[in-house]
Amino acid sequence: MWPFSGIIKEYPTFWKDYLAHFKTNKNEKRYVVFDCETTGLDTTKDRILSIGAIAITKDSIIINDYFEVFISQTVFNVKSVPIHGILKEGNEIKVSEEEALSSFLEYISNATLVGHHISFDIEMINEALERLGAGRLKNQYMDTDIMYQKLKYLPIEQHTSLDELCEIYKIRKTDRHTSTGDAYITALLFLKLKRKLEI
Repeated sequence: MWPFSGIIKEYPTFWKDYLAHFKTNKNEKRYVVFDCETTGLDTTKDRILSIGAIAITKDSIIINDYFEVFISQTVFNVKSVPIHGILKEGNEIKVSEEEALSSFLEYISNATLVGHHISFDIEMINEALERLGAGRLKNQYMDTDIMYQKLKYLPIEQHTSLDELCEIYKIRKTDRHTSTGDAYITALLFLKLKRKLEI
């Protein structure tokens, strides 16, 4: 017998609390649109700098139901600063990766997650959770790029940027390339696509 077969992994408390949300069914459908700003595009080597999110219920953006956190930078890439504007020693209040992820999981609960090219953001979160000894996200999720592909019958390999879709649907690009700003823009886009797809 494998000597470690009887060992049960002990997960962090915040992860157990997160999993408990999936044991109960909530009547009201809640979506959480979120975005991560990162030091780069390598999900294994780069790190999350900030997470921004906003909730949607009953096809309405709930302005006072939002989430924003900045994470202390253990990995710093000066080349990415012109994109997101987050400095290593900036004015934002920054917390540890564990505190940020714990708060994020508490916020999203068992909501359906929404994002543009969301697979990248999901994988960045999952890599961070793995570093913290937790599991992978359990939430269902939807991608606004894939929604647009379905609406226009585009091939799956034909991607459309968030900027392009903002131009197409006349969405003002307020606070573009900040996690909270991109989450809000994506939320507006999601509602437009959701209505057109009648879902």
